Amino acid sequence: MKRRTLTQSSLALAIAAAGLAQSAVAGGFIEDSKANLTLRNFYINTDNRNGTAEPSKQEEWGQGFLLNYTSGFTEGTVGFGVDALGLLGVRLDSGKGTHYNPTSSSFSGTVFPTDGDGRAVDDFSHLGATGKVKVSSTVLQYGTLLPKLPVVTYNDGRLLPQTFEGGQVTSNEFKDLTLLGGQLEHMKGRSSSNNEGLSIAGANNARTGEFVNKFYYGGADYKLTKDLTLQYYYGNLQDFYKQHFLGLQHNWAIGPGVLKSDLRYFHSSDDGKNGHDKNFYTSGYYGNGVTKGEVDNRAWSGLFTYTVSGHSFGAGYQQLSGDSDFPFINNGDGATAYLITDVQIGKFLRAGERTWQVRYGYDFAQAGLPGLTFQTLYLHGDNIDTKYGDKSEWERDISLAYVIPDGTFKGLGFTWKNAALRSGLPTTGSGTATQRDQDENRLIVSYTIPLL
Repeated sequence: MKRRTLTQSSLALAIAAAGLAQSAVAGGFIEDSKANLTLRNFYINTDNRNGTAEPSKQEEWGQGFLLNYTSGFTEGTVGFGVDALGLLGVRLDSGKGTHYNPTSSSFSGTVFPTDGDGRAVDDFSHLGATGKVKVSSTVLQYGTLLPKLPVVTYNDGRLLPQTFEGGQVTSNEFKDLTLLGGQLEHMKGRSSSNNEGLSIAGANNARTGEFVNKFYYGGADYKLTKDLTLQYYYGNLQDFYKQHFLGLQHNWAIGPGVLKSDLRYFHSSDDGKNGHDKNFYTSGYYGNGVTKGEVDNRAWSGLFTYTVSGHSFGAGYQQLSGDSDFPFINNGDGATAYLITDVQIGKFLRAGERTWQVRYGYDFAQAGLPGLTFQTLYLHGDNIDTKYGDKSEWERDISLAYVIPDGTFKGLGFTWKNAALRSGLPTTGSGTATQRDQDENRLIVSYTIPLL
């Protein structure tokens, strides 16, 4: 695996500097600049309740600082700008036993990177820059990116967010149509300061796995009406997989409320070495006890949510077919799959899995308590293909959040998240569960300070 400690930031800054040299303080570069500092205090406690494989408990607590600067563009036919993202995580509490990092197979612990003694580091940081060029309604970016797309989505589920490096072009030249394309080369995990290549489940062992530096993607969002959006995206992680995505989002006013429909379909197949080199194989079930092989997956889903008078009622279903688990960029240290089943602990994306879910939420502003919200959901997956027959799993999540709506501390947020995952997946001959049952709590305090 190739590691890089130097980012592409210098090149990104050079792109921006070429234009800024001509018009450093012109037009909207300064006037349209924005900057803020987000303070995020994050605590997590995970209890693995069955099996014997380490760890049985993970617990970490830290303070994060997220500085985000976005410039405007210089005047002229071609506008230039630069964005910057500064991230710092400081350890408040994490013992060696609760940090737990099996250094032979993973990058880090739950929240923090690991030092040479297997303990959480005192702090970790990252500074990223993004040069950008604008012509008409088309913007080219190169440097640090936070993509949020069907074929690649950054993860922000811990103290600091996962980041990617590469280039992206976004065009809004045509009314109601957004065209987008790019290439990603590296990523930094949400608990890492190192640039890494890109991989998938089954091949992402931190020390002996296979990593590449080319993920190509492109797609379009077309707003057919004000309430209906159609999507198509394509992603190709070189030597791992090719993926097509179709999506539909629709809002329909029914009675006093609104029904939101979210339909998704993925078709994923092998690419390059994944089709013949076992070092590039992914996870799944291929019959006769074989659990690794080529990418071969179809996933379709629908999530329907009706919102009325502060209440939201949701129900959804997802079905996977093919021999492999659902593929997505996953270096093994925390990643997001664009599935309606990617929730607090589990993702419900195993070969053959069928998952139904129900959701409920309430905004207490309707009861005279603005800023207080509640959400809960339950998912049940079955038909998971294993050599022991079809297996199942379920998860229940609860979230309670409060954001101070006004006054001196306006915007100060408090969140409690609780989740329980129970798995019927097979055990090995030693009795160790493939997926241990888990109970998890997260406590988050956040506050954003506008600087510009």
